[in-house]
Amino acid sequence: MLENVPVASHTHDGLTIEGYSRAAVQTCWRVNELKLLFDVGVQPWDFMGTPTMFVSHAHLDHIAALPAYVSRRRMMKMDPPVIYMPDSAVDTAWKMLQTFRSLDRGAMPCELIGLLGGDETPIGRELVVKSVEVHHTIDALGFIVYQRRHKLKPEYLDLPGEQIRDLKLAGTEITNEVRVPIFAYTGDTAPKGLDQNPEFYDAKVLISELTFAAPEHRRDKIHKHGHMHVDDYRERRDQFQNELIIGSHASTRYTDPQIKRFVKKTLPDMLGDRLKLWL
Repeated sequence: MLENVPVASHTHDGLTIEGYSRAAVQTCWRVNELKLLFDVGVQPWDFMGTPTMFVSHAHLDHIAALPAYVSRRRMMKMDPPVIYMPDSAVDTAWKMLQTFRSLDRGAMPCELIGLLGGDETPIGRELVVKSVEVHHTIDALGFIVYQRRHKLKPEYLDLPGEQIRDLKLAGTEITNEVRVPIFAYTGDTAPKGLDQNPEFYDAKVLISELTFAAPEHRRDKIHKHGHMHVDDYRERRDQFQNELIIGSHASTRYTDPQIKRFVKKTLPDMLGDRLKLWL
């Protein structure tokens, strides 16, 4: 397979997280088993086979490669992708694609769908993606992927199988839907984005931004620009119920060894070895 982007990969409990993220450079993610992409600041060649994408916000390091993604699928004779993004970005993103169509002389077939905080998007029968408002310098969304499971209602638990079957055949609703948050992505956000959406803390796998880590960097300024510091993680350590927390989107002010050192000094146990830096 042709490789045109430095992509890292990590697997946790049946979910394969792939991507690349660096602040002001490029961010893109794929969860292969869910058949979902998140953000398109860059477009790895083999990511184009995934037909559904959620864009957190319209800063260039998160959306710049949108024309490449759409165009490559067309060139490879794939179906047009479905791309979800903040509602306020849809019209301008569409104009951008049409501008590239004029430059490239090639069609840009896709479906752009605007989202607001609280919207729910079914993905097949088993998944629902909930969009939530986060806090950045422009309109931005985070995403929580729920797996739908159906459990027998308590009043039917003691019934024999034949009677349950008969009730079902008669049209009786015998189950309740239970939603389990299996994956979440904050995009770029100040800590309020986490605190006002506690579902983030409950997802099995959480990708969150950890842009700054040096002790001399002022958190009030960091928060004003819609980002987080490692101290924000330290203060919320008891709230993270996630099995895996991926800290991403590191500032280019740091080398990889520097940010590892800063984070390890603040969180020596790396949140019980659940925090993985994506570098």
